[in-house]
Amino acid sequence: MSEQHLVGLSTCPDSATATEIAETLVDDRLAACVNIVPGLTSIYRWQGKTCRDQEWLLVMKTTRKRWKKLEETVLRLHPDDVPEIIAVPVTTGLNDYLAWVTYQTSIDA
Repeated sequence: MSEQHLVGLSTCPDSATATEIAETLVDDRLAACVNIVPGLTSIYRWQGKTCRDQEWLLVMKTTRKRWKKLEETVLRLHPDDVPEIIAVPVTTGLNDYLAWVTYQTSIDA
């Protein structure tokens, strides 16, 4: 069952953006749950410079079936030109939790 599940990650520049994206993903059943982790410091290279920013991390629980639409939604709502939008496959997990993720991201729920 777990092979169909993903944990998505995306960073946001502020709390308002993180909240808007998280609520939209859950309301549209693209994610069963989105955790917002504040106080993250990101250090990265962009356009030839090393950058350091305070960001909010989104941890998104979803399914492979809903991933493409989730990705499109984050991209549409995110202010960055190239936002971080990545997914990590879930290789194992509590069956009841994974069933809940599947149910919450189903269109018929």
